[in-house]
Amino acid sequence: MSNQMTIYDISKKAGVSIATVSRVLNGSTNVKPKTRKKVMDIIEQYGYKPNAFARGLGLNSMKTIGILCADASDLYLAKALYYIEQNLRENGYNSVLCCTGYEMDSRKESLNLLLSQHVDSVVMVGSNFIMNNPEDNMYVNDAAASVPIMLLNADYDCNNVYCTLCDDYKATQDATEKMLNAGLKNILYLYNSNSYSGLKKLAGYQSALLSHDIAVKKELLQCFKGSNEDIDGVKNFIEKLYLKGVKFDGIIASDDFLAVGAMNFARANKIKVPSELQIIGYNNSILTHCSEPPISSIDNRLEDMCIQLVKTLIGTLSQNEMPQKTIFSGELIERGSTKL
Repeated sequence: MSNQMTIYDISKKAGVSIATVSRVLNGSTNVKPKTRKKVMDIIEQYGYKPNAFARGLGLNSMKTIGILCADASDLYLAKALYYIEQNLRENGYNSVLCCTGYEMDSRKESLNLLLSQHVDSVVMVGSNFIMNNPEDNMYVNDAAASVPIMLLNADYDCNNVYCTLCDDYKATQDATEKMLNAGLKNILYLYNSNSYSGLKKLAGYQSALLSHDIAVKKELLQCFKGSNEDIDGVKNFIEKLYLKGVKFDGIIASDDFLAVGAMNFARANKIKVPSELQIIGYNNSILTHCSEPPISSIDNRLEDMCIQLVKTLIGTLSQNEMPQKTIFSGELIERGSTKL
């Protein structure tokens, strides 16, 4: 049995954090006697043999953090990488980046590559690393048995996995509520992802409609499947809906590049923004200033999330008690594309 037990199994059976187990193994005085006895009894019961990582001795620390990102050319992900790498460097850590793409096999290969380099922790940037099928997430569980895993803008319950995320559901719900309260009747929801974050945004939009006793219309839920660089494609996509007779007086986009495409659609069809059509984007990126009028957008506080993620990472590696989940509230930044 001893070969199968890990520090995470011990922490689960004792009902304490892995940091507490590590402190017990190190002989730290900062543990209550009752807790120490409980942990030691379980260790003796299962014949657990701690390794250097479990003891937190740091003997094998490379002061290096592995980072997984699906697409570094994505504006949002690129900004996240910048903030994370900057904060890691300020704390004395180097980083190794693997761009995985969106295929599961590539994610697993990249993660195994980082683990083979003996990184101290792995950061997964973006919600696309967590899948709806629990079996598809076992690669995360397996990695978390070796090193702490940090998830940015994803929510996943697992020992040694720490999540820093924005409440995308509430942020999108609130933005939709503001449009409805301003008198808009037909709000088009434009999205491009079925990731964890993408589904939360969609659910927030639907919840706001239902709270106003407004039926969710299929024709007003539209998924753009093109590249996140194809702004002209977004414009043409919306234009086809418009020419089919789909009526909308508001657009909520799950990403700012979609909102820019919506602005271009309005301009091309001589639709006045915001008097005839109001538009809200998401991420509050530099793209919001690339049209006239500038675009209102939901700020999901990316920089704050990245700073907190690194704080959690450093604290975890230092054996401090850190929250496994930190949730930030999004905020609608109003500009010229709305009058709410």
